[in-house]
Amino acid sequence: MSDIVIQAENLGKKYTIGHHNQNGRSRYTALRDVLAQNARSVWHKTRDLMQGKPLIHGDSFEEVWALKDVSFEVKRGEVIGIIGRNGAGKSTLLKILSRITEPTTGRVTIKGRVASLLEVGTGFHPELTGRENIFLNGAILGMTRAEIKKKFDEIVAFAEVEKFIDTPVKRFSSGMYVRLAFAVAAHLEPEILVVDEVLAVGDAEFQKKCLGKMGDVAKDGRTVLFVSHNMAMIRTLCPRTILFYGGRPLFDGETSIAISEYTGGGKQQINGRLNTIGRQGSPTKAFVADAWLEIGGKPVTSLLFGQVADLIIEIEISEPITFSVELLLRQADGLPVAFAPSGLAQDWEIEAAPGKVSVCAQLPPARLATGNYKIDIMLAVTNQYFLDYIEGALPFRVEKASIGNRYWSFTQKRGQGHELWDVKFVLSEHQIRSTLPIPFENHLEPSE
Repeated sequence: MSDIVIQAENLGKKYTIGHHNQNGRSRYTALRDVLAQNARSVWHKTRDLMQGKPLIHGDSFEEVWALKDVSFEVKRGEVIGIIGRNGAGKSTLLKILSRITEPTTGRVTIKGRVASLLEVGTGFHPELTGRENIFLNGAILGMTRAEIKKKFDEIVAFAEVEKFIDTPVKRFSSGMYVRLAFAVAAHLEPEILVVDEVLAVGDAEFQKKCLGKMGDVAKDGRTVLFVSHNMAMIRTLCPRTILFYGGRPLFDGETSIAISEYTGGGKQQINGRLNTIGRQGSPTKAFVADAWLEIGGKPVTSLLFGQVADLIIEIEISEPITFSVELLLRQADGLPVAFAPSGLAQDWEIEAAPGKVSVCAQLPPARLATGNYKIDIMLAVTNQYFLDYIEGALPFRVEKASIGNRYWSFTQKRGQGHELWDVKFVLSEHQIRSTLPIPFENHLEPSE
């Protein structure tokens, strides 16, 4: 028996849209023109209806392919993320898999019962109570009344809507809708669970509960397809991810690589210099003037796996102040990896008069998964407030290294982000001389 439960072959979905042509029309339109235009419109619609064509409003028509040449296979028990920008074709694909709409080209083979949660309250009747909708949804999924009753208490407890279970769902908030709809879809034991972005409506605690439930569903040997713009959720739940772009699958494979491609990937332009777009606030006492990565004194924009580099940070100071330098290493999707606070971790601070200074942060070996990263740079009065905060100040890329005719890399741990980053802060050899003397007391490494 084959383990493949979903097989899509050259799927395509085409829509025809109408456009109103305003060119050449006069501002004034007489009543007789309106009547004549409506008569022509009725005739054209009647003709199209008799010929089996869709009724499209507009003077000109355009064919739009929401999906084109989509082929993939899903095995039993896989949890697959589907990502891409708005309009990439994700929801259209799920509607085809859920048999809500038919493909224009190609075919899809599905083995097993599919439960879909594509929008808030999917399959719910607003006039029926929560209790009645549970039984209605179960019947739609092919469950017997006895099977639904067996799961009923578990569904209500998961959704946390016991108090309102006999209230018409039209009076539910969107969050309550999602709670009950997800609970029904996940607990009535479908072989395939399809979930679109609806979990974003729920609160953080409920989202965490849903992730746990989807993980349990996968462990039971059932299949989950999960669409989300929350890359942290995708990374936590899905070992495999399909990236869509323009209605086509751009990448199908390891989630960390898919997210890297989605958030920039190899196409991201990294110039190796300070990016101040993410600067927060208006620093006045001290601010980061420039920053770059370098190896052996030469600026670089990428590192090989295991390679050691220095981060040079140039700082301008407008008044005497004592502050620390803090770094936060993030993956391209913003997920924190490690934190390096010079003041808290190393008791290393700068006591400076107005002028300029350059700090060298000696980074540990880049034992990071292949992909894009960025470093947040912060100047802080320790335990009090930030003088300057630049999110994503320095983007860079880590590549695989070839050692012994093999490429070495590894998969990034998920959910890690509170570990201390083993960075050593020292005065840079590229120090910019201050306009006034800058005392650095107890911050230089003792000489041998």
